[in-house]
Amino acid sequence: MKMDGKKATFRYDSRFWKNKESFNLVGGETGFDNIETKLPTYWGSSFTKICLGMKFHHKENAQFIVINKTADSLHSLISCGQHRATSVGRNTWKSLIGSEASLQPNCNKEGFNVKGGPNQVRIGILGNNEHDCDSCDSKLGFGANHHLTCGNRGVHGADNGDKLFKVMGYILIQ
Repeated sequence: MKMDGKKATFRYDSRFWKNKESFNLVGGETGFDNIETKLPTYWGSSFTKICLGMKFHHKENAQFIVINKTADSLHSLISCGQHRATSVGRNTWKSLIGSEASLQPNCNKEGFNVKGGPNQVRIGILGNNEHDCDSCDSKLGFGANHHLTCGNRGVHGADNGDKLFKVMGYILIQ
């Protein structure tokens, strides 16, 4: 998958997370560019690792992280809506954006189908200024709701100040 953080195509509530419908197959042949795509591998390929990348639209190179996770497909992991935790850690998530990334210090709920009050991400991490996950204001991830589809939003005491980054996101499986 490739998603543009400035567009609504792959927002949290998009039908593309729950269906077995491809989107712009040609975009799967163009590399790490700004063209969105969802390929049949989303529902048709099992994997043991997920490679996640983010790239600012004006930059040439993306930053990547790898998550060891076994599943029948991304569709089987995400479409049910159930939270599935990861243990990557906030600093690794923040490395997708780089030194400008900003998250509130608490909550740090991460993984797939992450929900914390008004904010949600299909893949990523949430932060909060309070000592719970009931009213998260900041997020970093893929398939987000409010403000961005992919990227980072840090507000209300986020560790690197108020930030809003809408970036290109890349989800690859192995």
